[in-house]
Amino acid sequence: MSAPPAPPLLLASTSPQRRAILTQLGLPFDVVAPRYEERDEPGAAPSELVRAHAAGKARSAAGEAGERPVLGVDTAVVLDGELFGKPAGEEEAAEMLGRLGGRTHAVVSGLCLLTPGWEVVEHDETRVTFRRLTPRDVAAYVASGEWRDRAGAYAVQGLGAALVERLEGDYLNVVGLPAALLIRLLAARFPGTYGIG
Repeated sequence: MSAPPAPPLLLASTSPQRRAILTQLGLPFDVVAPRYEERDEPGAAPSELVRAHAAGKARSAAGEAGERPVLGVDTAVVLDGELFGKPAGEEEAAEMLGRLGGRTHAVVSGLCLLTPGWEVVEHDETRVTFRRLTPRDVAAYVASGEWRDRAGAYAVQGLGAALVERLEGDYLNVVGLPAALLIRLLAARFPGTYGIG
């Protein structure tokens, strides 16, 4: 007798990148928009903030999940302890890219997986080093429009790949979901259920 199909994860996110990564991993999932408003506590560490936001997103969708696991994720770009969110316009995008050029920054993601019986919240970090960027490099990338709605003003899976010199850690974390962390948690909590563990 074959095993019952794995219950779809309920992804509390509207991010197309996160949907694409779950599809790439072959994980069944449904999507719901989280009913959660992000508020950054002044002075909180980036890892604390992304963990809190991931948990807030997951908890906001828990009522719609039934017995299914809910997945919440939040990602931040951090340079010298400062969070780089989504730029408001071209000027802010250019400023962010100018500051990231020639430097190593961290992409920190919080991940919350919860069911009616338990909740686990963890985070992962990937280090990304940009090559030195000329004003022309920055202007060309800003003109592409790819920076819109992207933390840190770039998309590593698109034209933004040309900005990167080196990457240490989980590449998919930089795209938008800490896949290695998720797989580890699913293998530990649901051994064999999702084709892993």
